[in-house]
Amino acid sequence: MIPEYVNQSGFAGLLAVLGVASSLFIAAAITHLVIALSINYSRRKDRDALGAQLLKASRGPVVLFLVTLGVFLAYLLLTKLSHPSFDFFDGHESWAVKVWLVITLGEVSYLGSQIVQALVRWYVNRIPEQSTSNLNDRLLAQARWFTPVFIYSVGVLMALDVVGIAVTPLIAGLGIGGIAVALALQPTLSNVFSGAFMLTEGELNKGDFIELEGGPSGFVVEVSWRSTKIRDRFNNLIMIPNTKMMESVMTNYYSDSRVMTVIVQCGVSYDSDLEQVEAVALEVAAGVRDDIEAAIEDFDPAVRFTTFGESNIDFVVVMQAEDRQGTFVVKHELIKRLRNRFDREGIEINYPVRKLLVPNPEDVLGSPPKDSIEAS
Repeated sequence: MIPEYVNQSGFAGLLAVLGVASSLFIAAAITHLVIALSINYSRRKDRDALGAQLLKASRGPVVLFLVTLGVFLAYLLLTKLSHPSFDFFDGHESWAVKVWLVITLGEVSYLGSQIVQALVRWYVNRIPEQSTSNLNDRLLAQARWFTPVFIYSVGVLMALDVVGIAVTPLIAGLGIGGIAVALALQPTLSNVFSGAFMLTEGELNKGDFIELEGGPSGFVVEVSWRSTKIRDRFNNLIMIPNTKMMESVMTNYYSDSRVMTVIVQCGVSYDSDLEQVEAVALEVAAGVRDDIEAAIEDFDPAVRFTTFGESNIDFVVVMQAEDRQGTFVVKHELIKRLRNRFDREGIEINYPVRKLLVPNPEDVLGSPPKDSIEAS
């Protein structure tokens, strides 16, 4: 209830209006100062503290709400004054309430968007130190874009309902239109959801060496929402739709560890001393391990004879390299050194040919007839 003397005096009424507005403006200024001091106090303990991030995100919307609340209450007070000087404001209470509700919905949407942005920033600054996944680079970047759009869309629908516009037919129309768009963009949406699944799993990161079953292989350059880009050994950029990535059997050679096993196949003549072959091969492999930086020092090389081949007794030399590129260096050096050392040791590596050993030609062809020898 407004006092009678305020209604009778235009100046007194104006002072009352200014008093209500100024009190809330002062409250907004004090709130701004308190939040700023709280932010500084939190940052002294932890610069990236979540509390400081949330306070910073909410400072603007809270101060703006107090300012608009002061303006709204001052206007409502003007509509209640019966002095002739304020007749212009009489009867506009309902519109003032609707305008203030719309502004409040906008402020709430702004606050929600700012809080989400603060949470994402805090997560991006803290979690990547403990994770090697590119989830933060891709999925969170999209979330920072999508979440504010969703919050503001809900706020707009609520604001339309406040001003008296029916939103039910609009939502129904958007639903039907959304179904039509989804059917038209089904391949694209399939790639988008497949990309989202790959990003959330965190098993595929930039720089990994992958190979698809019956498909290409190479290093992962980028995992986007529509496709995965890899660079093959010929330095060609290959773009693979994410749906194919999800449907194919994929081998990630860098999953958990980049260390890869190097297997070199070789063979020696059947006349070779296998004990000597094994000792020489192990010595050569140990030298490669000690000399080549790409080789894993903690892994002991192994030699295993595998099969009796057509020309040689086959065996493999097993080593480990630090990554995919290191396998080529280790294998290259191991093959060179094995060949040179076998030559020095007199260990023969047969060509893929067959030898015919005939001790006595007469045993195979038979002796010539005696008459033909005398005749000659």
